[in-house]
Amino acid sequence: MRHPNGELPMFINKLNQLYKPKRVLYYLDASDDDVRAFYAGTVPEKIAAYANAFGTYDYPGVFFVQSLGRAVIGIEFRLDDSRIHYPSGLQSLVLEASFFYSIEIDNDAEISRDSIRTIFAGIAADDDAHRAYSDLSIKENPEVVAAFIAYKKIRILYEWKLDADCACSVINNDIDKFDKKDLYRKAFFDSITGHDNWNRLVASLEMPMDKGIQDYAFVHFDIKEFRVINEVYGHIAANKVLSRVVAAMNSADFVYASARCHNDNFAMMIHDMPEAEMRERLEKFFDDLSHLDEDPNYRIYYRCGLVPMQRAMLSGNRVADGAKMVQALGTNHNKTEIIVYTDKMHDDVLWGNYIKAYLETAIAHDEFVVYLQPKFDITKEVIKGAEALIRWNYKNKEFLSSSRFIPFFEKDGSIGRIDDIVLQKVCMALARWKREGKALYPVSVNLSRNRMYDRNLIQHLTDIVDRYGVDHALIDFELTESAGYDNTEHMIRILTELRERGFKISMDDFGTGYSSLSLLTQMPLDTLKIDKSFVDRVCIASEREEDIIVIRHIISLAKELGFICLAEGAETKAQVDRLRALGCEVIQGFYYSRPIPIAEYESRYLNGSGTEA
Repeated sequence: MRHPNGELPMFINKLNQLYKPKRVLYYLDASDDDVRAFYAGTVPEKIAAYANAFGTYDYPGVFFVQSLGRAVIGIEFRLDDSRIHYPSGLQSLVLEASFFYSIEIDNDAEISRDSIRTIFAGIAADDDAHRAYSDLSIKENPEVVAAFIAYKKIRILYEWKLDADCACSVINNDIDKFDKKDLYRKAFFDSITGHDNWNRLVASLEMPMDKGIQDYAFVHFDIKEFRVINEVYGHIAANKVLSRVVAAMNSADFVYASARCHNDNFAMMIHDMPEAEMRERLEKFFDDLSHLDEDPNYRIYYRCGLVPMQRAMLSGNRVADGAKMVQALGTNHNKTEIIVYTDKMHDDVLWGNYIKAYLETAIAHDEFVVYLQPKFDITKEVIKGAEALIRWNYKNKEFLSSSRFIPFFEKDGSIGRIDDIVLQKVCMALARWKREGKALYPVSVNLSRNRMYDRNLIQHLTDIVDRYGVDHALIDFELTESAGYDNTEHMIRILTELRERGFKISMDDFGTGYSSLSLLTQMPLDTLKIDKSFVDRVCIASEREEDIIVIRHIISLAKELGFICLAEGAETKAQVDRLRALGCEVIQGFYYSRPIPIAEYESRYLNGSGTEA
């Protein structure tokens, strides 16, 4: 469609259909110049003062009211509510309850009541405004047409009439109003595309032989940034995309059965093929669906979870769980991603669910054990402290490394329980060593990123330490640098307050993340820990000068910023000597000691001179 002035093409975003109850319009008479000024962003002060006020149904707008015979500028309020501060000094008119069709157009369009009527006449010819429980059609002589301004857009509401209302029967449980075929259609078919819904596909998953399916692979996918299509190009364009996906599934020769599950999510039972062929067929399937009719420059991408035949058959009617899990791993917005569900993923899911359920029992049985790995001052060859590391004496049968459970507890939110156990056990040991007059060195404990939004986190951690009477300076909270932070300012506030309470703060795994340098000048750090991946490149046959330059500059940077520099993972004397020559002050690594039980740490480092290595 073209602009009303006929010069430029007009983009119309069909937003929705909506209902406004009986209401009161407070308004000012408006000249043609007033209306043009409104569309340019100038709202009369007497109207603008009530924008977003309690009880308003919409923003200030231009209203073409048939009973007034002219355009006015006003704002709508709920009727008869003593809590509302209604405008004074404005004219008012009660508007009857009505339905509207809502669109957006560019704000450079010259609009009038006649041009708006022309726009909606075209919409009525193209869109029957059928909704799940009601049907609307254009009103020949609308009482109200309204226009509202938004950023570079004009939103227009045009009154439509109600032709059919099935919602009343649903709300009132009037079963007799529905015939059997209608109920069947609503239960098993999608109202927008007319295609099978998830309920109908489940029948084929439970009883594939009834569909003539012997075996199958399973696919679950969605449309990336579908919300953008809906909001920018309108729901009519979005629904056309959904219908094109359905048409493609129906015509694909490798699809046994398919469904539109909900929103922009779809599922397919497909022929079993070698993985490479399956990927190739799916890539072409999605590529053929990548264009948008309304905008040839917009490209549509998909996020697809694929469960191969063997795992699909073993999963039965729960196969969608695995497909949706791997589908969620697709995070690149600018490409179509097909992610295959593997046996390892399946085993990880089962293991993660099991240990989540077993966690409380493990805590009750005191199965979590703290090991300490010493840190050495390599300028004096004396112990400097230790890092507390968690091990799981699983059912008192085998020790599990942290990699077998920490990632799962981080994912399900249980990591706080583990962090607290480590902190408590460290404080118990420090309190005992203090009573026994042993030497006390700081111990670092991990502080999971996932806990940054825990309520009362700072006080909670402080209470644990104070319960054992441990000096705050003996506790060093380590935060890993290797992952990003959603809210850097919040994280810095938490760490700053912990440091103000006397605790030490370390950044672990420095050099493995993407935000290191931007964070370094802001974070309240005491220690910067160079990641083991850097130390591994020192004193090896393939050592590169570039790696040594990077390490030297990290050490120099830490010192200039006033941080202690600690290198993790040194395993040989040659590495320790080289790191010392580069200016590193503290080492934590196998050269001095592996992580060891608390009792062994005590006997080796607290009962003697503290220099044993």
